[in-house]
Amino acid sequence: MDTERREDAARREPSIVLVGRPNVGKSALFNRIARERIAIVFQEAGVTRDRLEREIRRDGRRFRLVDTGGILALDGERLASGIDSGVRAQALAALRRAGVAVLVTDVHDGLGPLDLEVARLLRKAGAEVVVAANKADNPGLALHADEFSRLGFPVFPVSALHGTGVADLLEACYARLPAETLEPEEGEEGEDSGADRPDAPATVAIVGRPNGGKSSIANRILRAERMIVSDVPGTTRDPIDAPFEWKGRKFVLVDTAGVRREARVDTAVERYSRYRMQDALERADMIVLVLDAERGVGLLDRQLAGLAAKLGKSCVIAVNKWDLARETEREFLDRLAADLPFMAHCPAVFLSARTGNGVARLLATVAHVSEASRRAIATGPLNRALQAACSTSAAPSRGGNPFKLQYATQTGTNPVRIRLFVNDPRRMPASFEQFLVNTLRKEFDLAGVGVLLQFRARERKNPDGTPKAPPEPSDLRSRRAAKKAAGKARVRRRAMPRG
Repeated sequence: MDTERREDAARREPSIVLVGRPNVGKSALFNRIARERIAIVFQEAGVTRDRLEREIRRDGRRFRLVDTGGILALDGERLASGIDSGVRAQALAALRRAGVAVLVTDVHDGLGPLDLEVARLLRKAGAEVVVAANKADNPGLALHADEFSRLGFPVFPVSALHGTGVADLLEACYARLPAETLEPEEGEEGEDSGADRPDAPATVAIVGRPNGGKSSIANRILRAERMIVSDVPGTTRDPIDAPFEWKGRKFVLVDTAGVRREARVDTAVERYSRYRMQDALERADMIVLVLDAERGVGLLDRQLAGLAAKLGKSCVIAVNKWDLARETEREFLDRLAADLPFMAHCPAVFLSARTGNGVARLLATVAHVSEASRRAIATGPLNRALQAACSTSAAPSRGGNPFKLQYATQTGTNPVRIRLFVNDPRRMPASFEQFLVNTLRKEFDLAGVGVLLQFRARERKNPDGTPKAPPEPSDLRSRRAAKKAAGKARVRRRAMPRG
């Protein structure tokens, strides 16, 4: 037995896992420690389902913070649904590798049977444990925290709402974490956390309609039951980050909540899930859009694809449930090109999360698109390709003055950003801009990669060397077109179209 405990301790990670019964404030405490609104906080039991993890750097420490769903039943009691069973299994899986477990309780409710059940599970797991007596919002309530000392663990009264006592709780956790969780001093060699490093993990967000198989695909990729899978739509609520490696390349997989059209959202939790999904898309490096082979492309699929295109994200289309399809790949691709013409450049992978067929092909495609999105294009080939495109196609002109491209250079990656210096950016119609983007994708193998073009007018100077202001459009139609083009450059934060 002692040997098993030593081996189990050796497998433990520098992590702090928050556990407890439902609605005691675990997610609020998670957000307070992370100093960011990550987990959905709502006055309703059972909002958190999958375990939510984040790499945290705080107080000179680096550790993994884990939020788990509430333990919903005593040992031996029958759980109400498969989702409840999955929540309990996810919490127990997190405890098996926890460095420190924080048992979160509620000073208002006092010590209850479910608190005792969670304490029993923690003793069985053999983890280091501290108790956070939450909702101690004033000194009078903090006195009630002594009741939880009966559990046999150190007790710390805290208020996740106000932040009171959280520092003392974290100090107790740090004392129980391994020494290697210390961050290197400034100037010492250590891992750079910059997201723009060439070797930084690529963040891949999986999006799609509810019950389309996103969590099943994520579990297949991770080769573990990391996400709760259920036939009930809306099982996933928080975006779940899960790091993984494939053939030496590092990724962070983000399983997002399946959202309905905005007009059909009828609960606060679903609305918060929708916001979190959009935030996950904004911070992701690339997107895997999951389509249902049986249902085809619907309005919500078009909205999600439009959001990905508007954000300039690289994208791969995963056609799930292909083992149940009644058409050929060619027929589906023809229909896909008609339904999502602006995503025609994205590679499509046909797979089945149930059987696992096609998942390896999806990973290979994701890795290829991710590598292409970080590619640096040499200035010479870039300018030659664009000049050839402008010479072989009818370049736009206005008032007898044709559009002229002077110079182009790459200014960023992921997405690929190209700055073009031209004689007059106001003469660039959207159709010709898309033609140039398609040319670059074909010339430099950028299928599925987000490509953003930025047009700049060449600097005009007066005889004395001072910059000359660009000429104003002479006619009313040109002024309206310039105003409309300027408006298109502003991207709203909530870009999701209304249903």
